[in-house]
Amino acid sequence: MQKLVILFLFFSLFSFSQDKTQRQITATLKDSTQLKAKAIFGIDNFGTLYYATDNNSFHKKTKDTTITYANFQLGDITSANTFNPLKINLFYKDFNTVVVLDNRLAEIKKVDFNTIQPYKNVSFVSSGFDNSLWLFNQDYQYLELYDFKANKIKLKTVPVQSEVLDLKSDYNYCYLLTKNYLYVYSYFGSLIRKIENSGYESIAFNEAHLVLKKGESLFILEKNESIITPIQHPKMLIKQFLVTNETVYIYGFNLLHLYQLKIE
Repeated sequence: MQKLVILFLFFSLFSFSQDKTQRQITATLKDSTQLKAKAIFGIDNFGTLYYATDNNSFHKKTKDTTITYANFQLGDITSANTFNPLKINLFYKDFNTVVVLDNRLAEIKKVDFNTIQPYKNVSFVSSGFDNSLWLFNQDYQYLELYDFKANKIKLKTVPVQSEVLDLKSDYNYCYLLTKNYLYVYSYFGSLIRKIENSGYESIAFNEAHLVLKKGESLFILEKNESIITPIQHPKMLIKQFLVTNETVYIYGFNLLHLYQLKIE
């Protein structure tokens, strides 16, 4: 009898595992928009678009208006995090500096890590909760949660042992992609999940999903899951990609394509 119970549990777990790995995720083209941009950084639920142009200006474009921020002294914008539209942060890696903007693109705070003690050599920046930023300290190879208002480090993670490729976050989670692993942290800095990287190069994230890019293919990691599933989509050059709820945006050749995700 005991053997039968064990056998039943084995087949139940096997069937569950098979069902999880065989989920079908497709991306269907719904719309395309002409857009000339150097880089696209975010699209919110209302269609507000955040992007940079060749003159290193940062733009916030809504249906009715476009407003612009420019700081030519700092050069190229390496990354911009628009998850919190009231505290947008622009990272200028060449100058080791972050500029925090409000929803009208007015400066709230300029953080020059060259002048902060102890000195920080920052290679990646992403948004945290409240007045905090996730920073990857290149010299020590760990993440720091930095309060830019209080100029204080709230926490540090254990150092990683491989090259960092990308960093994305929201109020609750932080995703660090390295050549060897994808690390998932809580907002307390605790390591929740560690998944082997099988060739993923970059990531996009919102509250529902993490999307990963490998070559010209996209994959999805659903919240609270450990299985990365391929997205079935038409073959195309993926210059940049973003995700908002059940929508994936792919940018290339001055066209922004909107794909609707369907998970079965």
